[in-house]
Amino acid sequence: MFGFVAANQSLLSEEQRLRYRACYCGLCHALRERFGGFARFTLTYDMTFLVLVLNSMYEPQEKNGEEGCPAHPLKKQALWQSEITDYAADMNIALAYLNCIDDWRDDISLLSLAEAKLMEKAYGRIKEQYPRQCGVMEESIKELSEIEKSWKPLPDEASRCFGRLMAELFVYKEDFFSGYLRKMGMALGQFIYIMDACIDLKDDKRYYKYNPMKELYGRIDEMERFRGILEMLMGDCVENFEMLPLIQDADIIRNILCFGVWTQFNRHYNIKETKGAVPDGTGPL
Repeated sequence: MFGFVAANQSLLSEEQRLRYRACYCGLCHALRERFGGFARFTLTYDMTFLVLVLNSMYEPQEKNGEEGCPAHPLKKQALWQSEITDYAADMNIALAYLNCIDDWRDDISLLSLAEAKLMEKAYGRIKEQYPRQCGVMEESIKELSEIEKSWKPLPDEASRCFGRLMAELFVYKEDFFSGYLRKMGMALGQFIYIMDACIDLKDDKRYYKYNPMKELYGRIDEMERFRGILEMLMGDCVENFEMLPLIQDADIIRNILCFGVWTQFNRHYNIKETKGAVPDGTGPL
């Protein structure tokens, strides 16, 4: 379900691309250092986005450097990290662990069970340190699983479950701006869930898997209906983002919210992107 919240790098400047890449590499390195080499395979650009937002919000001290990378063995990769990077790495593992447990319970996936065992002790430590976030994640995943097992087309209820999960991740600490961060994460989580349903609709229908938007399958206005819902959710996300006093990396974040999140939608429906358009956060290019 993750993987939609990434930048459209063709619209970033070279400086922005390097900064974005160094953030991703910093998170990858933190996962490896904190949890072992296997943890790198749980890395998503969605958690990179979390680092950018919270790092810009709280402006902690950053550490810059270069590290070797198994994926790029010939050249060290530039990276930067902060306390937010460590937080995002913890949340990344927590999500990966809970997702594996959910897959094991729903599909009796032995591979998922084995992967969960690798993360079990780490998750225990993370839950002890972040009981609020992990508690909401556990409750949301359980509720979402029950909805999916019911096979009822409940897109609002299902997307709100995933929205609550994401909302809590965005609240690093309770303060004056936590309300905006929570609303931003809520809308983004709902957007991700509906986008995933849109992209997977055809395959889910073919393989008899749950999809809350199954009633839209094959309709002439399928794309327009999906786009309308997604535009509304992303509009809410951008509105709350703009209420935050973010300066550093704000242009990269806007690129992600206004362009990057639509990349797979555009590809899925063969929509040609227009480079150089002004982002307004209201819909695909």
